[in-house]
Amino acid sequence: MPPSVAAPASVPAIPILPYSRVVGQDDLKLALELNFIAPGIGGVLITGRRGTAKSTIVRAFALMARGELPVTLPINATDDRVLGGWELDALMRGEAREQSGLLEEAHEKGLLYIDEVNLLDDHLVNIILDVVSTGVLSVQREGIATARHLSFGLVGTMNPEEGGLRPQLLDRFGLMVTAAELDTEARHRMIMTVLAFDEELARSESPWRAEAEQENAALRSALLAARAALPRVDVPEAVSMLCAECAGRFSAVGHRGELVTAQAARALAALEGAERTEPRHVRQVLPFALRHRRPEATHGGTFAWGPDDDARVDDLFG
Repeated sequence: MPPSVAAPASVPAIPILPYSRVVGQDDLKLALELNFIAPGIGGVLITGRRGTAKSTIVRAFALMARGELPVTLPINATDDRVLGGWELDALMRGEAREQSGLLEEAHEKGLLYIDEVNLLDDHLVNIILDVVSTGVLSVQREGIATARHLSFGLVGTMNPEEGGLRPQLLDRFGLMVTAAELDTEARHRMIMTVLAFDEELARSESPWRAEAEQENAALRSALLAARAALPRVDVPEAVSMLCAECAGRFSAVGHRGELVTAQAARALAALEGAERTEPRHVRQVLPFALRHRRPEATHGGTFAWGPDDDARVDDLFG
């Protein structure tokens, strides 16, 4: 069972656009929500060019879902900062006192955010993904020998123009989505929304902000209800077979693809309040689960998902 999520007493006054008012990026938002509902999915990797609001959406989601910003892993993070180590000030005084790392802090707050994950040292990314997968942080270094049970959501962002991830690391992220370029109409709505938000920040009482917070609270309640209902959502054998057939059609590398497809489809069904997972749920989450597991993607190709990809499985969905 996933860990419970305590309701925040109040949302802090942090100047970040409310999640409910984010314009567009429906796939990105849905992937974050599915990963929250079903933590076993194993995290979300968001790719996109700079300026596509990746970081803003992740932080807005964390505020909406948990009432606080995510723990953010800096690019230059050391092993001590990530895994924990000895307090340097205490060592200077001749005292041996352990200091918690960012992964334990993420366990307390619920979400770890890695910006520009493709620029982080591979060995640290591997350690983090292992903890997400196993739920155990084992530290054996410099006189420290501990094993702790940790659980937290994981979100990574990257700009593919600045380099990629090794295929082994790509595969460890459950879902992958691309931050979309907005069309002209959506760009206009985004401008008007941000301008309205900037104006409301200067006001001590803001109906606009209060309404947005009510929308956030309603969405959070829906996500928590879906998370609680998830174990009761049926996955018929025909649907699980469909997941396997889709992975086969794309020659998905490894077997995480079909499993994550089933988990994400089940989470989507729970979000919709359905009692069983249906083929349409599989169809909707398929790009999230398989786009980074196709052979062409693992060898440095594109992560784009287009009509040709849909055509590969059209006949499976009638």
